[in-house]
Amino acid sequence: MPGRIAGLVLAFMALPPLAAHAEDLASFLARFEAQAVDAGISRDLYREVTDGLAPDPRVPDLVVSQPEFTTPIWTYLDARVSDVRIAAGRKAVDKNRPLLDAVGEAFGVDPFVLAAIWGVESDFGAILGNAKLIRPILPSLATLATQHRGRWQEDEAELIAALRLIQDHGWTGQTLVGSWAGAVGHTQLIVSAILAHGTDGDGDGRVDPHASLADALATTAMFLKGLGYRTGSDWGYEVTVPQDFDLLLASRETLRPVRFFAERGVARVAGRQFRDPDEEVFLYLPAGKDGPAFLMTGNYLVLKGYNFSDSYALSVAHLADRLKGAGPFVAEWPSEAKLPSLKQREAIQEALATLGYYDGAVDGRIGPITQRAYALFQADNDLPADGFITSVSAEVLAAALP
Repeated sequence: MPGRIAGLVLAFMALPPLAAHAEDLASFLARFEAQAVDAGISRDLYREVTDGLAPDPRVPDLVVSQPEFTTPIWTYLDARVSDVRIAAGRKAVDKNRPLLDAVGEAFGVDPFVLAAIWGVESDFGAILGNAKLIRPILPSLATLATQHRGRWQEDEAELIAALRLIQDHGWTGQTLVGSWAGAVGHTQLIVSAILAHGTDGDGDGRVDPHASLADALATTAMFLKGLGYRTGSDWGYEVTVPQDFDLLLASRETLRPVRFFAERGVARVAGRQFRDPDEEVFLYLPAGKDGPAFLMTGNYLVLKGYNFSDSYALSVAHLADRLKGAGPFVAEWPSEAKLPSLKQREAIQEALATLGYYDGAVDGRIGPITQRAYALFQADNDLPADGFITSVSAEVLAAALP
């Protein structure tokens, strides 16, 4: 397994826990000044751009209500890969085809993947003029850092990166605009990615992914390559899984050759053939045994490097295919399934911990570690070990407690 992809496998096994406690913004900014100066930010500039900075009141609620983690994956997909978006995307691709092809060829990234990121992130640029959504990001980044959620180090690093863009790259506190999460431009890049991978796609001498689609696409392509994107490799394949398949093999902990799964009866839908029997993949059952199944490549994990939500990554992957002219997924989603409430999700994690299957945080955020723990519990109790957690899971686990 390539090193960067192996790192992504490990990184995305866990989700950051929610905020422990929030800190007053003024206190945080006073405390953070020394850290910013140690990181190379001028004390004068720091004081200038943070003087009078007010918290972003949207942040605390939005941190805990991100649709990637509160919405069923099929509902999330329906909203982001809708017929309206597909039609708009095909028009946007036709209009910008020379640019998309040029960037794709220059960096070795599928231009339709770039177009799909553009579509999911900013509706092909449509949101960039919406002042309710796109605002100066320093207040948002500073407020995020005060939340002391599980990724506080990353939040503080993003704030430092934003200060670097202002200090060294010609931005100002007013021109550095983006979402409440601090994402900037057509493809909603995090500021550390702009700092590390910023690419002047239009040749005007500066990098501005908000004003320039060319800059946004080129920087995004550079970012994806930096995460380990493999030129010529697809994101994955929808597959069928035989009834007697060992569902515990549906795990992203280990990537295996396509042939490993093919020898066990896993096949592409609609009689299609796999491109490379030696390509390393993992089996993913986002809605358990009764929903669509996929063999995912390392490029799918790269998409999770852009946004670690599986709902997001699958939306980008599917939109890319739809923009190419492909149809919807063949298998139906189990849309009648009732997902657990926050209280139930916490109870599920507590029960799995009590039973010895789970040692992560009890935060109600269901990610691959919780799903894997539940799959192991299912296997030990003669249940289909697909790891799909529903409201019924809470009842099943409660009954198993001593």
